[in-house]
Amino acid sequence: MGTDAHHLSQLLDVANRLRPDHVAVEDERGQALTYRELFRAADRLATRLHRWGVGRGDRVGLFLPKRLEAVAAIHGILRSGAAYVPVDPGSPAVRGAGILADAGVRAVVVLAEHADGLREAWPKTGPIPRFIVVGESRSCPTDASWDRVLGDDAPSPLPPTFDDHDIAYILYTSGSTGQPKGVMLSHRNAFAFLDWCDQTIEVQASDRFASHAPFHFDLSIFDLYVSCRAGATLVLIGESTGKDPAKLGLFLRERAISVWYSAPSILALLADYGAIDQPGFPAPRVVLFAGEVFPVAALRKLRKTWPVAALWNLYGPTETNVCTAFAIPDTIDDSRETPFPIGSACPPATMKVVDERGQAVPPGTVGELVVAGPGVMLGYFGRPDLTARAFLIDDETAWYRTGDLVTDDGTGCYRFHGRRDRMVKKRGYRIELGEIESALYRHEGVDRAAVIARATDDGASLVAFIAMKPGLKGSIIALKRHCTRFLPPYMVPDEIQFLSNLPTTSTDKVDYQGLKRLVSMAGN
Repeated sequence: MGTDAHHLSQLLDVANRLRPDHVAVEDERGQALTYRELFRAADRLATRLHRWGVGRGDRVGLFLPKRLEAVAAIHGILRSGAAYVPVDPGSPAVRGAGILADAGVRAVVVLAEHADGLREAWPKTGPIPRFIVVGESRSCPTDASWDRVLGDDAPSPLPPTFDDHDIAYILYTSGSTGQPKGVMLSHRNAFAFLDWCDQTIEVQASDRFASHAPFHFDLSIFDLYVSCRAGATLVLIGESTGKDPAKLGLFLRERAISVWYSAPSILALLADYGAIDQPGFPAPRVVLFAGEVFPVAALRKLRKTWPVAALWNLYGPTETNVCTAFAIPDTIDDSRETPFPIGSACPPATMKVVDERGQAVPPGTVGELVVAGPGVMLGYFGRPDLTARAFLIDDETAWYRTGDLVTDDGTGCYRFHGRRDRMVKKRGYRIELGEIESALYRHEGVDRAAVIARATDDGASLVAFIAMKPGLKGSIIALKRHCTRFLPPYMVPDEIQFLSNLPTTSTDKVDYQGLKRLVSMAGN
């Protein structure tokens, strides 16, 4: 069901016009919304936001778990002309409030049980926005309940004037300074990816898309909008089911999922513990993965389990959307030990490999991958300094510096060789180790802290080294509890080691290589 849409809100308009009675989205409990019902909920929210003066150029926060209201809220915010700012509802309220305040949101759609905590954690530097509260809560004069918003009979405003360069959503990623940074993506950015999907990934109106990625994770863009563009059904997967391979395997079977997209680590767990190799298991037709390297042994097992599925390895930081892709072959040779490439550029993206001076390097030489094209972000919200540093300007073209080291095999197919900075991936999430260190330093007893990542079979394990202030004794339980106040669960260190002093270089900087050697020796 292709469209000529240029604004994400138009996708729902078309789906509602062409397939009003088809199920648009369903949750884990089996509750569902048709495209007509989803459109009406989105329209009612857009109407309320319009009455509050929210529109084109504004931002609206989303602090909701995976549920029908979250999908309706996303479409409603877009319909109003504003951009949505999704925040991990499992993260501490202080982190969520800090992100939403940084984005300058005019309103927040929030679950009732989180509303008070979010309001109390809001920075004192600015006004608290209006809340639209999903569920029962104590009333606040500036709040509106979700049910009341949906029951409002006020006439819908005229659709705002749209521009495809308007911000559609802002996704906050881990920041090395301890302050998450907001990646601004426009409607044009999103459609550069969606158009490639439309031309390359075969989806159908009869498909059932798994929504495994949380909405603050960039993998959700495919789930939300490719399914809507096709007039298909989006099936929401909650956090607890999403992390349990046994439940997840059963979920795939019962819900007849035909299109899947997640981090490789989830698929590896499914292949090992999800009972997806049982006779009669309804394997998805299309399986996409991105966010981290898929170890070839685990991928081989998945390929043997689902021999006829179309498997795609996608690559792209949040700042570029997906920008390269590689189709996994029908069979993977048993002798293969190296991971597959990240693939070739997804048109209209263009890319090259450069050295530290920004000069192109010949094929086969390791260098940094830089990306240009309509899929590349507008910049970091409120941070022109970070935006300027993120780009290489060459012949009036702005190339985004991915920070990823790759080689070009000479045909434009790229192979990943790691990171050039201290950013790591864990279950597909991008983590700046400096943000974890910043949280550890907020503990009054910590004198010095350093965090490294250790490679494991299922991704990365975060190891924190702590030197306490003189006379104080460290507690692993206390420090982990402290981290949960400032960091989402996936960023809390898996292991904490206490040292009397952290190793340092000649310039008194933390000797990270020395810490890595400590971890390496401990593992032998």
